[in-house]
Amino acid sequence: MHRCGSSNVLYVVIVALGGFIFGFDASVISGVVRFVATEFQLNEWQQGLVVSAPTLGAVLGSFFAGPCADKFGRKNVLISIAFIYCFSSLLSASATSYSALVFARCIGGIAFASLVLAPMYIAEISPSQQRGKMISINQLNIVVGFSAAYFANYFLLKISASGAEWADSLGMSEHVWRWMLGIEVVPAVLYLVALTTIPESPRWLVMNNRIDEGKRVIGMLFPSAEADKFVRDIKGSQTRTMSSLSERLTLLFSKPMRLVLAVGLLVACCQQITGVNAVYFYAPTIFEQSGIGQDAAYSQAILVGLTNVVFTIVAMLLIDKLGRKPLMLIGLAGVAVSMSVVAYGFSQATYSLSAEKMHLIENREVKEKVAPLLGEVYTNDVQFKNAIVARLGKTEAREYESALIQAAVTMNPMLILAGILGFVASFAVSLGPVMWVLLAEIFPNHIRGIGIAFTGLFNSIVSFSVQLVFPVEVATLGTSVTFLIYGVFAVFGFVLVYRVLPETKGKSLEDIENVLVITPAVESAKG
Repeated sequence: MHRCGSSNVLYVVIVALGGFIFGFDASVISGVVRFVATEFQLNEWQQGLVVSAPTLGAVLGSFFAGPCADKFGRKNVLISIAFIYCFSSLLSASATSYSALVFARCIGGIAFASLVLAPMYIAEISPSQQRGKMISINQLNIVVGFSAAYFANYFLLKISASGAEWADSLGMSEHVWRWMLGIEVVPAVLYLVALTTIPESPRWLVMNNRIDEGKRVIGMLFPSAEADKFVRDIKGSQTRTMSSLSERLTLLFSKPMRLVLAVGLLVACCQQITGVNAVYFYAPTIFEQSGIGQDAAYSQAILVGLTNVVFTIVAMLLIDKLGRKPLMLIGLAGVAVSMSVVAYGFSQATYSLSAEKMHLIENREVKEKVAPLLGEVYTNDVQFKNAIVARLGKTEAREYESALIQAAVTMNPMLILAGILGFVASFAVSLGPVMWVLLAEIFPNHIRGIGIAFTGLFNSIVSFSVQLVFPVEVATLGTSVTFLIYGVFAVFGFVLVYRVLPETKGKSLEDIENVLVITPAVESAKG
């Protein structure tokens, strides 16, 4: 069994820093969306687009990331991605309109291609027995990034409300959301600098007939006596140099690749359609729906981040022992149960404004406008919100929604918290890290870039759709039905994964190719 040397671990940690920045970039919007919705007077579709805009950019970035990485090398494309993170952070923080913010975040989404390239690079420099754990470091960094964003949002919110002169002089009290978006530039610059120190992927070097360079890097990463064997194994998985993009696309859709592609698309869709990014990117909004108020909602979002970190570490400890498929099944079952708990909790809620709780609404004019609703009982959140909009109008109703729900709702908020944390734990121990491990494993060396890019494209499309429609679903269907839908998707995913997904733990990338792809047929498809 190979052990990762210090060089392997160092390079894995550096590349996985992109996961931290992705996690921060993606989830920081959870604290921003409420402020920009008020400042730019956004409707539900516009809120959804602000949140999902990076994923729209990721559709483009993920598709071109693989081919670009195959042509120019993993390292060069990763450096370009780090630069985009820096640029988009500053552009987002300085946005002066809704359209400018969407554009800036869409540009930043191109950098989400790091989700495709980091696992690819890590898989290609890691021993097979530890590959799952090494790739999972990237996922761990993603969830640490999520947590860092939740912490940053909470503390920036506290600072902005503190009344401190220095905070006012920096514009934090008036435009705290700009600081939430702009602080990302610090880790992005560190990432950009650190990437200049890593070597190119040895498998990419060998696949491009740069044998001496490949041997040198392999010697840095693995016992030097095994360098020649590594080169032979890599060259043995192909019969010619890197083919053109059109040839690789033809091979990807060829008959021998159907099982590989089906598995990749199944896992990529399952990861997103169960609602993970609705939970991550709207966490404070979801908790506000349970009536706990704005400050408590932001603090509970921190629990989401911490749970994510803890159970991602659990996944890292289990993925190379228990295997990929068992973790996927455990996670999907947990997601189905957790989402059902959340749906049940919201279905039991009733809404009725009472004089005793009107002190929660600070604006006297708003109190007067909603006074005719005192004593009225609403059996679901959609009815209550529509009644509030009718009295206040959309803009004012959105601004005071959290306080009004807090003053009116009767439900068990701990049930919602337990269900959301259960969902996060289930996802973090399975779908989160396992998907990227599997995608980095199942595609043959010569089409790994285009294969991960194509499945990553579908992953981004599903993610974009979930984020975009979530505010509309909550406004029209209600929170209970919205989360029930996610639970149903998890049940379907469980059945499909049980029937289709193979196990890949402990096998070399070349061995996995020999199992999943019939070499003669592949060669015939390549012509």
